Amino acid sequence: MVHYDQDQNYGYINGTDGKRYFFSRTDLSQEIPLVRGTLVEFQPDDGTAHNIATAASITPSSSTGPRPGRPAEKGSTGLWAYFGRTVSVNYFNFDGRARRKEFWAFWLCFNVVLAALLGFGILVNLAINGFGINAGKSSIGYLPALIFMAVFGLSWIALTVRRLHDVGLSGWLVLPCFIPIIGGVAVLVLGLAPSQVGENPWGPVPAGVGV
Repeated sequence: MVHYDQDQNYGYINGTDGKRYFFSRTDLSQEIPLVRGTLVEFQPDDGTAHNIATAASITPSSSTGPRPGRPAEKGSTGLWAYFGRTVSVNYFNFDGRARRKEFWAFWLCFNVVLAALLGFGILVNLAINGFGINAGKSSIGYLPALIFMAVFGLSWIALTVRRLHDVGLSGWLVLPCFIPIIGGVAVLVLGLAPSQVGENPWGPVPAGVGV
């Protein structure tokens, strides 16, 4: 699967191994249509592709398995899918990179769930305390929301570290995010910063990022 920017003489191929391989026109072994969706075969070499040629006799209906140049199967990139992976398989993952959509998907879904738990807590507290002026002051209804924040706080830290890696920065810069006011600005800037082009010390460009 090819994507190519003619003005920059720069493109990439999504390989069957899930990695992205970068190339220029000089890496072509023959003239092929450099448009998104073109099926190709190539020789991989440390994140770059050489000897690129049109894949022979490969069609989506007749192919029986992955071949060089064909995109690997990827999980869903929906908001809730990103959130689910962040709080499950990537819960303690401080390696690799995270794109902007993954970062904001977590924040949106996290706050939706938190708001629902807080609303539930308010109802529970009202049911326990009653509506009278002299009613009790129990706040036990907020316990689920507090547990939710405590349990998934680590997954947020891991995600922020991967987002820092994606823009080419050290994961230790997550520490300023805990400073009041400054932390809020840092999180906003980090969420808006584009992915670093090409492979960096923390891995290739995340799948789905437009280069």
